[in-house]
Amino acid sequence: MVLPIRPSMIAHRLPILSIVGPTAIGKTDVAIQISRRAPAEIISADSMAVYRGLNIGTAKPTDSQRRLARFHCIDIAEPNERFSVAEFQRCAHAAIDGCTGRGHLPILSGGTGLYVRAVLDGLSLACVPADERFRTALREEADILGSQRLHDRLQCVDPATAERVHPNDLVRIIRALEVWHATGRPLSLYIDRDRAERQPATAIRIGLRMSMDALDLRIVERVHRMYSMGLVREVEGLLARGISPDAPAMRALGYAETVAYLLRDSTHDECVAKVIKNTRRYARRQMTWFRSDKALHWLDIDQRDAEETADTILDLYRANLERSDTV
Repeated sequence: MVLPIRPSMIAHRLPILSIVGPTAIGKTDVAIQISRRAPAEIISADSMAVYRGLNIGTAKPTDSQRRLARFHCIDIAEPNERFSVAEFQRCAHAAIDGCTGRGHLPILSGGTGLYVRAVLDGLSLACVPADERFRTALREEADILGSQRLHDRLQCVDPATAERVHPNDLVRIIRALEVWHATGRPLSLYIDRDRAERQPATAIRIGLRMSMDALDLRIVERVHRMYSMGLVREVEGLLARGISPDAPAMRALGYAETVAYLLRDSTHDECVAKVIKNTRRYARRQMTWFRSDKALHWLDIDQRDAEETADTILDLYRANLERSDTV
């Protein structure tokens, strides 16, 4: 099954194929299967896969998977660096341009909703620069008083953003407070302005979903597999390299909990249980985010494997191409 790509399609730019969904649902496997059926390249939209050295805990494509498909936007930042949405946006757009220039289908695949929206909907918040001194002060405050205190402050100045950001999501809470501190205006105002002014990319948007019971089982299997593959050794290696436990990358799911285990703040079993619990919570927040995207075409994949899902998505993509006036 090969996707027919005519010269006229390339001249008008192939629509981006976006595949989103919660963690552990199998997005990477599906994207690889599509790339085996059509000339395609995969742009990862995972905020933690950008960091070098974070392989097991981020379920980053393995060496064998990378031999099957070409991936972009992974291993492009050091773990102690802060990598912004704006930087990802630039990287992804460059990858998409190169992909379409080669006549290949660009597949934007991942579970970081803000990254996906930055690429597809033209989200533009780079106009408010980072203030490291302000961020450091807020992180220190959160260490003492907890992230809930900062979330309460956000609720006072920007209730719309506070509603969609979890009280434990310290990175996004700090960013929203940073925008308020720098401009005197809420982050939600900038987002509303972006919605009014942006020009969305031409894209066919697919959301993968399954029953939460089935997804929970996948999460349990994935977490146990990560530890059996050596996640503890991976974290030990990062710390041995001088990566701080407080580095941006080390706040990733699986890494923060493992650091706590290595610091003797928990037992191994408690660590694994906490990763499972936190990953389940994260998956539910992802689904809440993606449900707000009315352009998504949802596929229920409880009874489909990656190959069947890839075939269905390519059929949908072709049907959309045939209906489009631009190709």
